Amino acid sequence: MTTPSHPAAGLAGFAGLAAEQKSQDVTDWAARIGWVVGLLLVIALVYWLMREGWKWRGTLQGDLPELPQAPAEPGEPNLTMSGRYHGSTTAGQWLDRIVAHGLGTRSRAELTLTDQGVSVVRPGARDFFIPAAELRGARLDKGIAGKVLAEGGLLVITWSHGDRLIDSGFRSDHAAEHTAWVDALTELSGGPSEAAATSHDTEGSR
Repeated sequence: MTTPSHPAAGLAGFAGLAAEQKSQDVTDWAARIGWVVGLLLVIALVYWLMREGWKWRGTLQGDLPELPQAPAEPGEPNLTMSGRYHGSTTAGQWLDRIVAHGLGTRSRAELTLTDQGVSVVRPGARDFFIPAAELRGARLDKGIAGKVLAEGGLLVITWSHGDRLIDSGFRSDHAAEHTAWVDALTELSGGPSEAAATSHDTEGSR
């Protein structure tokens, strides 16, 4: 027959267990602080490397001329669009991001199409203008510069600047507007070039 444990013995055991747990908690705090500091250092290092990579890419693209600005009298608007600017890349190479002159900065954007070209106004970022003579076409796509959307969710304008052919990606707040923009830009450019007409297969590379 088992003899019942004395209540005092049970209380003593509980007190010892609590003291041991409290001591263990104090030891864990030091380890946790070390992990947090280490994690913050890793995050800071990754951020620094990304920033340096961005600056290095901008240096490599230093030969890109200053971006055109809208003329004083752009003419009557044919189309307008409010949405977002998602970035620019070398035409046909959706991962080759262009960062020079602020083209790598994602932002809100207000687009206005006239017979003279496309005016891109970006609150908080540098505005630019795509002259009609430099337009090479437009298409619907689903990704650019690391941004992936639904099929046809991106309006990509292909244009020439300096000795580069550039793809610039925009998304309207009302995606149904994209088709009208593709038609109007294609007509204004005189028909899509081979580079603009071929929608690169981003699905396989993603």
